[in-house]
Amino acid sequence: MDAATREARIDLTCALRWAAKLGLHEGVCNHFSIAVPGRGDRFLINPQGLHWLEVTPADIVTVDVDGQVVEGRHAVEPTAFYIHSRIHRSRPSARVVLHTHMPYASTICALEHGRLAWVTQQSTKFHGRVAYDDTYNGLAVSEAEGDRLAAACQGADVIFLANHGILVCGESMDLAFDDLYYLERSAMIQVLAAGTGGRLRVIPPEIAAMTAQQMREDRGQARLHFAALRRLLDRDEPGWSAPGD
Repeated sequence: MDAATREARIDLTCALRWAAKLGLHEGVCNHFSIAVPGRGDRFLINPQGLHWLEVTPADIVTVDVDGQVVEGRHAVEPTAFYIHSRIHRSRPSARVVLHTHMPYASTICALEHGRLAWVTQQSTKFHGRVAYDDTYNGLAVSEAEGDRLAAACQGADVIFLANHGILVCGESMDLAFDDLYYLERSAMIQVLAAGTGGRLRVIPPEIAAMTAQQMREDRGQARLHFAALRRLLDRDEPGWSAPGD
């Protein structure tokens, strides 16, 4: 295994473990994937049946864009095949695809015409980057449904799936995980604020757009965030990143 692929496995493991620590996971469901470095036809994904807190780099499975396991000792959950393989195949720029049912963002998905509101500085990070799939169509257990979800991802980094959960797409794990984290924080504050019964203080669109651009011009903070998460795992969970090869 080359060094870049080994690092991708470690990054994916770090993201899974921290998502679980932060309560962004759901049981042993949901799935994260990252493209194999240097290849456009294979990606890495978490295995079926393992809790994210117990996943190691050695547990990560390699899958091709047709959803077939080509390397790994575990199976992959069926909906993960259809969601991730179709997105990676149709949108090569989405090197990372994160799918969760994290609670506050999923609360917005449960609302009629639920939309992320520009009510916090955190939320403006996503201005101009969000799409909505307003049709729930059951489990993604067919190529047709995978293609339908993949189509909803075109042109957006964050997709709210009605009655379901969210998808975050990104060019690297550090940037995508930072988006995942701040998306849930944004949704949390929005839901809590709405629950007070008061009127939401919405940021004017032009200010939200300007702030989003400011954030896009300096993405170093996202990389520092993820590097810190890896250091904390090194400190608190020795051996978590052992490649097993």
